[in-house]
Amino acid sequence: MWISGDGGTLMKEASSTEYRVPSIDTVAVSNGHSTSIEAEGAFHEITGGVTAPKGFQAAGVYCGIRKVKKDIALITSDVPANAASVFTLNTVIAAPLVVDKELLARGEKKCSAIVVNSGNANACTGERGMMDAWTMVRETANILGIPEEESLVSSTGVIGQYMPMENVVNGIRILPSQLSATGSSDAAEAIMTTDTYAKEIAVEFEIQGKGKIRIGGIAKGSGMIQPNMATMLAFLTTDANIAQPLLQKTFGKLIGRSFNRISVDGDTSTNDMAILLANGQSGTLELTEGTKAFELFKEALEFVLVRLAKMIARDGEGATKLVEIIVKGARTEAEALQAARSVANSNLVKTAIHGADANWGRILAAVGYSGIDFDPANVSLYFGELPILKPNYEIVIDEIKAKDIFSQENITITVDLNQGSENANFWTCDLSKDYVHINASYRS
Repeated sequence: MWISGDGGTLMKEASSTEYRVPSIDTVAVSNGHSTSIEAEGAFHEITGGVTAPKGFQAAGVYCGIRKVKKDIALITSDVPANAASVFTLNTVIAAPLVVDKELLARGEKKCSAIVVNSGNANACTGERGMMDAWTMVRETANILGIPEEESLVSSTGVIGQYMPMENVVNGIRILPSQLSATGSSDAAEAIMTTDTYAKEIAVEFEIQGKGKIRIGGIAKGSGMIQPNMATMLAFLTTDANIAQPLLQKTFGKLIGRSFNRISVDGDTSTNDMAILLANGQSGTLELTEGTKAFELFKEALEFVLVRLAKMIARDGEGATKLVEIIVKGARTEAEALQAARSVANSNLVKTAIHGADANWGRILAAVGYSGIDFDPANVSLYFGELPILKPNYEIVIDEIKAKDIFSQENITITVDLNQGSENANFWTCDLSKDYVHINASYRS
């Protein structure tokens, strides 16, 4: 990500930049439900992103960390919100994550504010980095008048560079004056690094005539993306009334069906995190397991998480295509996921897709080294709806149609193992020469 700049006074806020959001087709998610909200009919997409739910505000400004763009964001809840969290599994973990884990372990896992910077990861920065992360927490808590236990911190950017704390603190002190119930887009832009567009979404649904619930979110991620919290950050909000233990249980499970099913380059970051805040401001009754209202909440939350995950995969560094890998007919979901991940992480598969070369042998080979037990002679393979390979190695590929499919922006590859009833979805992107260019000069 980016080398930190020198300390100094807060610079003039960067001018707004317009980003093109590429199309992302609606596809099935891992639980077999359609992600088409029109077909579902129970919830619908709305504007507003992370500030769409009641009682949340956000802001994003430029403080001078690296380049002239918004680079520090703040998300707040009017009341302490229940917090659910998932962090990277990388052994090398950035200072903000260490601090957040300690804060969340102190009390009732409540959060009123999250401060996030881009341009500097504050990772591998030793004791000074820890002090800087705590400074960000305490400055945020002090200026908002909240306990430090209710203030979380997140960073993304280049590893091994010290934070320009004078600039960062100045930014934190400016942010509260910019907070707005329409500030989601500014915050989404401020957390971007090599992303080419801001990622945000929100949905709304009604609970049997007893009120409406909203879920919103923003995310960033483009490179250094690999499951087990894949460098990605995600911040979700909801005005639902839900207890923290159930919120954490639900969030953790759905992370496994969304953010942990994407890969750009197979690298797991030091800074990955996802935070979900629930402040109960919708006024609806408490959501409890086993109710229709809770099941609808889960479906809506999964939709939001999958959409954000697909945005990250589609925005992979240098990527031109979003690719969905579906492995079906497996004996277990875990084996289907293992095989799908292997295909998604194959550089040979990803480069073939980039060149619109329908080289199906690379796909079968990737399943072969995934480590699952299967009979290759039983496999069927499809590009979109187009059959490519049938059992007993019957090759039925139409090269012209296959090339046409691989030339599209949204591609689906289905591998049917024909040995069970379980399936899994995984999302990735093509691998282009631009990926090499971006990462060969990342710190420049």
